[in-house]
Amino acid sequence: MAQVAVARLEDLRRKQSVKFKFRREGISREGFVALYKDEVVVYENVCRHIPISIDYGDNRFFTPDGEHIICQTHGAMYEPKTGLCVRGPCEGASLFKVPFEVRNEVVWVETES
Repeated sequence: MAQVAVARLEDLRRKQSVKFKFRREGISREGFVALYKDEVVVYENVCRHIPISIDYGDNRFFTPDGEHIICQTHGAMYEPKTGLCVRGPCEGASLFKVPFEVRNEVVWVETES
């Protein structure tokens, strides 16, 4: 496994979330990194109800109040810190976490070479 830089904390403070590409199991996937109450969270951008992106391609992942990650297609709501679906058709399922670390104000994720 390799690591790739996907966002600076400064970017997340301005934009709240940033999308990125990574590889797992030989497949290119899309992920997003977000700042939730000053904590970094990183997930694959795939709803657990049906395999579509959570955002509409517009980089909006949170409810208007900023308390939940929300699937723009059908409204499934996820806890940002755990990825657990707490409301909607996939209640009880969790988003796929992407392993990451923060070094020198930069978020790095694991990806296949």
